[in-house]
Formats: sequence, C-alpha cells, structure tokens
Amino acid sequence: MYARITSFGVSGIGGYPVSVEVNISNGLPHFDIVGLPDAAVKESRERVHAAIKNNGFRFPVSRLTVNLAPADKKKAGTVYDLPILIGILAAAGEIKKPGADCAFLGELSLTGELRPVAGALPMAIAAEREGVKQLFVPAENASEAAFAEKVSVYPVENVAQLIRHLRGEQPIEAAPVPDVHAEELPLPDFADVKGQENVKRALEIAAAGGHNILLVGPPGAGKSMMAKRLPGILPDMSRDEMIQCTEIWSVAGLTSRSHPIVSTRPFRSPHHTVSATALAGGGAFPKPGEISLAHNAILFLDELPEFRSDVLEVLRQPMEDGEVTVSRVAGTVTFPARFMLVCAMNPCKCGWYGHPSGRCRCTAQEVRRYHSRISGPLLDRIDLIVEVPALEFDELRRRTPAESSAEIKKRVNAARETQRSRFGGDGAMSNARMDSKALRRFCALSAEGEGLMREAFDSMGLSARSYDRILRVARTIADLDGEEEIGPGHLAEAIQYRSFELDSGEN
Repeated sequence: MYARITSFGVSGIGGYPVSVEVNISNGLPHFDIVGLPDAAVKESRERVHAAIKNNGFRFPVSRLTVNLAPADKKKAGTVYDLPILIGILAAAGEIKKPGADCAFLGELSLTGELRPVAGALPMAIAAEREGVKQLFVPAENASEAAFAEKVSVYPVENVAQLIRHLRGEQPIEAAPVPDVHAEELPLPDFADVKGQENVKRALEIAAAGGHNILLVGPPGAGKSMMAKRLPGILPDMSRDEMIQCTEIWSVAGLTSRSHPIVSTRPFRSPHHTVSATALAGGGAFPKPGEISLAHNAILFLDELPEFRSDVLEVLRQPMEDGEVTVSRVAGTVTFPARFMLVCAMNPCKCGWYGHPSGRCRCTAQEVRRYHSRISGPLLDRIDLIVEVPALEFDELRRRTPAESSAEIKKRVNAARETQRSRFGGDGAMSNARMDSKALRRFCALSAEGEGLMREAFDSMGLSARSYDRILRVARTIADLDGEEEIGPGHLAEAIQYRSFELDSGEN
C-alpha cells in the first residue's frame, strides 16, 4: 500500500516541493524515515504515531517507510509532521488519497493539534508556483500563507477537523486573501528634535536615496535619538518589498498570526556584542542574520567602533552586492541584504574629542587607535559622514516646534517617486543602487561640476568608489530639489558629506 503526499520545504528564503512517499509492506513492525532527515524530522515518528492513535485511527502494525524526495536534499524542521500523518492514513486506507493539487504542512502535537511552522509564506509561494490549488496549513500560519493569492489556503486547527474536511463532512473555509497595506505605527517624530538642522538634512538625503550614513558626535548630542526617528521619514513599502521582507522574517520565525506580514520598514539595531554569524546569517541549517532582517530597511549600528573588526568586515560585500551568501555543511544559500546602514559613534573613547570645553583627555595615539577600529574600506562604503555637535543652551531652551517627520516624509516620497520613474523596471529603486551605466546616464556633470569634482578628487584623495558615491548623493540632492540636472550646488553639498575624516591610521 502506497501513498504520495505533496509538501514543501525551505532552502534559504525560497520554498521547494517535497514529495512525502509512504509505503506499508509486510514484515516486522518498523517505522523509518529516509531522505536525509534531521533530528526534528526523525522525531516526527513519535508525534505522528501518538496523533494517529489519539484521534481514533489504527496505526499500521507493519513495515512502514516514509521517503522525503528529493532524497539528496537535507530536510529540517517539523513541517513534515502533517503530510506524513496524511500519507500513513491514506496508505492504510483510513482516508481517501488527497488529490495531486493538494499540499500539506504543519507540526503536530501528541493529541493532533497543529502548531505553526517557520517559512509558511515562502512555501505557499512555492506551492503557487508548482500549481497547487489547495494548501492546508496550521491555523496560525494561514493569514501569512494567504498572501500567495493563487492558492486556496485552509487553516487547520487539528487532525480531526482536517479529516472531516477531507471526507466532505465539515468543510473548512479557506482563509481570505489579506489586504496588503502599510501599517500606521506610532513612530518617534523629528518634531521633538531641537536644533541639529544640518544632521536632519543629511538624514533626509539618506532616506530619499537609500544612502549609508555615519553620525559622529559627543555623548548626548542626539545621534541615536535621530537615527531612531529615521523610519518615520522612509517611503512606504511597496507590495513586493513587503513580501520580500516577510519571506525573510517568516524563515527566521518572526511572523505570527497577529503580525503575518512585514508592512513597515524594520529598524534592526543589534548590540555591539553581536557575532559575525548572527549579523550575516548561518547555523547548521543557514538562517538569515541581522543584515537580511534589515532588507529594504535600516540596519543601525550604535557605538560603531565597539563592534569587533571581523563583525564589521562582514558588512563590506553585502553593502556592495545587496545579498549575502552563506556556505555550511548543509548547503550554500543566498539571502537578500539590501539594507541602509546607519551608524553612530563618538569621536574618541571618552567621547569629548574636539569639544570646546576641553574635557577630552585622550592622547592623539588613543584617538587614532579608536578610529582605526573602523577600516578604510568600510568607511569608503558610507555615503555621508556627518558631525553631530553638542547642543548649545539656547537651542535646548527653544520652544519653537521643529519640522515634523510627516513634512519631511512628503519630500522623501516625492524624491523616491522620481527615482522609480527614472529607473523603471531596471530593479534599482533608489539612487544608492545605481550601477555604472545608470551613473553615466543620470549623473552627467556640467563643465563647472567637472572642475569642482576634479578639485575634490585631488585634494581629498578620493577613491573610484568614493567618486561614484558622491555622484549618487548629488543625484539625490537634485531630486529633493526637483531638478533634472545635477548642479554645482548639489555636487558641493554631496562633497561636503565626505569632508569629515576619521584618523584611521590606514593608507
């Protein structure tokens, strides 16, 4: 007696089909699972056995073999509990074999209750791609899986409910396709920030073009406070961006029934004790790290020099490519990592280097050692470096309200809309992601601009990468001003954001 049930697995953040083949044959009672299962998959034997018995069905007293195909791909997690149970019941003749357009996934309790699994949305999208019409998932995963619009997703609470549905006794109502829209969340407002107009301007430029930014200033100047207000001025997410982010968060197990989709841009702020693996992703079966969880959003690194050098160097390749490749024994996977890097740091170990009060007691060598924790190649990948000065007393006492995040966001949205129109279907949705071909086309300089750029290149010792990044920032400044051409003023402001230098001690 044989049955084949369709299920799905996750590799990286993509789903792939898995055929759960169940064969019952004569011989001494034995239950074996093959097809490169991990420990969690092997343990499903006990969960499935108990769930079948506790729901009043007869467990076959025969030789029972379950094969998870493709057999050369490692299987992980508890997602195969439900398809194995359905396959056993179908092979034993307890229920009718489900149609080829049906697929099942979910973890079982010993009583047959279904528990949620990670990666429901990627698997649902894979089911849609494979032509599956009916997908049965744990009830807590249904609202997330239903974002795959061409598949009917059925929320299952327990085995008994599912069996009644398959027998036609009590049909389960398919989950409705959710409406995708940006969630309005209360966010910190720039209206609360006193002074620091130059820093706000730089953050607006960074948000409008998706540029990386570093804030340098003494303790209490407001670096972290302003960085945390940056999500309030970022443009709203498109549906594709929401789905991409949700796939990553789903694989990481961070979605839930109450929050099935990532509808606002995440703000990831790992502590400086984070490991390179936690930042880039990895593990025995690779999972996304912080830089992938910040995809299409912000990765904020506070106290930048306190991060270990090996951790910071992990950022270099993803910042260029927009993805990170993780290789482990279980396989090699590529995670999206198109994030906006926002960093903050003190000018020295004590934090008061250069302050008019003269409070700093760090020697030049100590300052140089502190700055050298950040490598030159990493700094070269940051578009804007902004000094955040300590506030004066009169600025703190000022009662006039500052410009709100809502007003700033209007300008940011207008600039991003200009970029979407400019790039069309080329895949670059922000100026920060322009390739060399787009730079030549959209960042042409006048004769005056060429002269200004040549002078800056020679006097500041810029690299080719710095040159390109200045052009991208200048393009964003022009977009904020509603100008089609990059003017000398736009270019001069962009160069200004590269003029602050850290004494890294590197050539």
